[in-house]
Amino acid sequence: MNHSNHGWLRPLVATFVGASFFLPLYLVLANVFKPGKDIIGSPAALPMPPTLHNIEEVLSRPDHLFWYGLVNSIQVTAISIVVLTALSAMCGYYLARNNGLGARVMLVVMLAGLMIPPAVIIQPITEVLRSAGLMTSVVGLVVVNVGYYLPFGVFVFAGFVKTIPVEIEQAAAIDGAGRLRVFWQIVFPLLRPASASVLIFLGVWIWNDFLNPLIILGPAEGTTVTVGIYRAIGEHQADYGSVFALMFLASLPVLIFYLAFQKHFVKGLTAGASKG
Repeated sequence: MNHSNHGWLRPLVATFVGASFFLPLYLVLANVFKPGKDIIGSPAALPMPPTLHNIEEVLSRPDHLFWYGLVNSIQVTAISIVVLTALSAMCGYYLARNNGLGARVMLVVMLAGLMIPPAVIIQPITEVLRSAGLMTSVVGLVVVNVGYYLPFGVFVFAGFVKTIPVEIEQAAAIDGAGRLRVFWQIVFPLLRPASASVLIFLGVWIWNDFLNPLIILGPAEGTTVTVGIYRAIGEHQADYGSVFALMFLASLPVLIFYLAFQKHFVKGLTAGASKG
């Protein structure tokens, strides 16, 4: 009886949550194709007629703000997630197949790394990078990304390695395969769903990161797409059309990246729960 009385609550909550996520997306999409003067007057109205002026203006800016940010974001994100995937897979494999003291200590260190917010350690990180000569460089930003996001990847891979029978590795070892060959040629290909999950999660997080690129790259040495939006707001506060266009263009690459790996991503989220 209680279930029938409250049957309307679930669709109502679902509609509210869906609207909460959809409203910001609608505002961005509607205002991208709308002249700046119409954005200020009626930001929620549909673009009638739609125009590509805002996108064209962003793509043809004299300072090439979007293009410089896009190149840096692609470079930082691609290098970071490739290195993170390789290191995370190896560390996760080690933790899953070893129960010694070293593995336990490593597990505790990884857990501590997951609990620390990036804003808390940004000051010591900048000091270390400055002393190493990596401040205001893409390499320095990649090193920070790898160090901070490694624990997440390790725990994802460790959980998946435990679902792989050890007998497969033992059979390969009997045939004469070394430890590295067993991992890269036999174990790692079986971790494709986990790799897709790590690539998507970390790719989105690193692409959307704002604080680290702003502080580590610095105002004079480079920018990313997220920092570019911040700079556009600071320099052209009245040009809302360009700001919305930058938001739209900055979201497209990561959306395409997600759609490309979506199939493997869903498998990666469900495989660990359905095995073992």
